[in-house]
Amino acid sequence: MVDAHQTSRELAAGEGTATLRSFCGPDEILALDFDPAFKRFARYDPIISNKESLAKKSRAPDANVVLTLSPERTIIGFAVLAYPDPDERWVRVGEKVMMEVMVIEVSRPWRGQGLAKAQLELLLDHPLVEDRIIYMVGYSWTWDLEGMAPMTYRDMMIRLFSHFDFQVFQTNEPNVMMHPENLFMARIGKNIGEETVRRFKMVRFNMD
Repeated sequence: MVDAHQTSRELAAGEGTATLRSFCGPDEILALDFDPAFKRFARYDPIISNKESLAKKSRAPDANVVLTLSPERTIIGFAVLAYPDPDERWVRVGEKVMMEVMVIEVSRPWRGQGLAKAQLELLLDHPLVEDRIIYMVGYSWTWDLEGMAPMTYRDMMIRLFSHFDFQVFQTNEPNVMMHPENLFMARIGKNIGEETVRRFKMVRFNMD
């Protein structure tokens, strides 16, 4: 388990101040409630949609669960960085080499105020970030596309992640190839060697 210290920061949002906290543990997560807007506007299918799933992820080795809390201390945003599941192809790059940004969610009433970017910043404030390949997989069926074209949302995701040195990489992963708006992005840590980069390329195309 990585030796990580929880970081808190405040961000002016709406008519109040949102509090962001990294490396949240299961007890802290389970003691809180989701903003009701997450359910009221549930016309999409996020990867993680309840606090029990968040708590489970927070127990995983080296995981970072970031929460954003309203002034009333309800969860208005969350993000998860963790190792991929054992059946994912990315495990084949090497043991504990790849870590996934599994989800970044912000409740609809709180969007457009920089919370997603702030959550990603805290998510990547991780002692192992330069020793890992951090990746994200964007599937349009997990996006809230109310009033937005899929390719517009895709461009928004690329701008957000590119700010933190992620790049778009090609892959033949079937779910990524299912829709043209789907995407795969990754950030290769400064301490990742050439052989691991080569293997990452091979795994992306099932050539390993």
